Amino acid sequence: MASKTSGATGAWSRARTWLGHIDGSLLGLCLGSLLVVFAGGLIQVSFGAFSMTIVEAWQAVFDPDILFDLQVWQVFLLGGQINPNVLLNPLAWDSLIVDASLPEMNKRSLIVWNIRLPRVLVGVLVGMNLAVSGAIFQAVTRNELASPFILGVSSGAGLMILLTLVVFSGLSTLLPLIASAGGAAAFLVVYAIAWKNGTSPVRLVLAGVIVSTVFGSLQTAMFFFADDIGIVQSAIAWTTGSLTGTDWEQVRMALPWTIVAMGLSLFSSRQLNVLLLGENTAKSLGMSVEKVRFALSGVAVLAASASIAVAGIVGFIGLIVPHMVRNIVGSDYRKLVVGCVFAGPALMVGADVGARLAMNPTQIPVGIVTGLVGGPYFLYLMRKQQEMGEI
Repeated sequence: MASKTSGATGAWSRARTWLGHIDGSLLGLCLGSLLVVFAGGLIQVSFGAFSMTIVEAWQAVFDPDILFDLQVWQVFLLGGQINPNVLLNPLAWDSLIVDASLPEMNKRSLIVWNIRLPRVLVGVLVGMNLAVSGAIFQAVTRNELASPFILGVSSGAGLMILLTLVVFSGLSTLLPLIASAGGAAAFLVVYAIAWKNGTSPVRLVLAGVIVSTVFGSLQTAMFFFADDIGIVQSAIAWTTGSLTGTDWEQVRMALPWTIVAMGLSLFSSRQLNVLLLGENTAKSLGMSVEKVRFALSGVAVLAASASIAVAGIVGFIGLIVPHMVRNIVGSDYRKLVVGCVFAGPALMVGADVGARLAMNPTQIPVGIVTGLVGGPYFLYLMRKQQEMGEI
């Protein structure tokens, strides 16, 4: 009994310690981010080819017959939907065929819950993954320029996407898994290049730049071998990042890995803080630097791959969100990771609103919007700071 009491006391003490790190700035950031996601979601579910008012859209979102039906959530999160070919054809919406496992829904609820709302949820998951992945890479390399883009993860995934679409088109149904495998393999190549009796932050970044440059050149070369304009357009959508056409299948694909990656990231915040102190200090504190660095990099690759698998390569989220959060809450990773979990989805959902409505009815890839936002912000950051490099 005494051991159980002491264990409960220890758990409560750790919880109080963690809650003690939630200060006003972090709380304000989280609430502001939730407000942006909520507003972006309101816009996303209210506009589209099927016309409905904002009131009608949100009546569909908060329909109690759907919202509180466990059977519906089981179908959404575990599989079994209505015919996606009918959903994507506005002319056929009068003959929507509902899966037998779903309760009867009106037309507005079907459109909102099967097309528009999943897109918002995928945007939330992608933004969360990319922001946390970038934050981890910046701690592992102790370099604020680090991101999945810089360390080769995105370029490796992009190369495998193009290779599959152009050469092995029969495997296109496995594209998400292939993209994830390509990102992981690229980072292993980076780690192997950087290894010399161990790695260092500088060698990791330089190796990442080398791999990204080579793989980027190979991506460009692959376009010359594509003779089908449809393949080229699909490849461009993947390599620039897009949420167009996402549904519950993408939510189911990304959600489990996102939960694992976010849990490991929050659990590892102390190790991330120690890495920021430098290798010598970390070793003096008893840390096995190489093992921790490799393990944390694996978590960052997992998060980035979960994003790439469902949305393609979305740039700058993993680079600028950690900077924005760091300017608000500081460099303590116990706050920074939590801030990225909220700020990443806010930026991603906001960018997707712009991608969807900027040239309505034409939808542009969300990666174009994040690039247009991220480039000027990073230029501002570079001009503002006297020294760039280590955090």
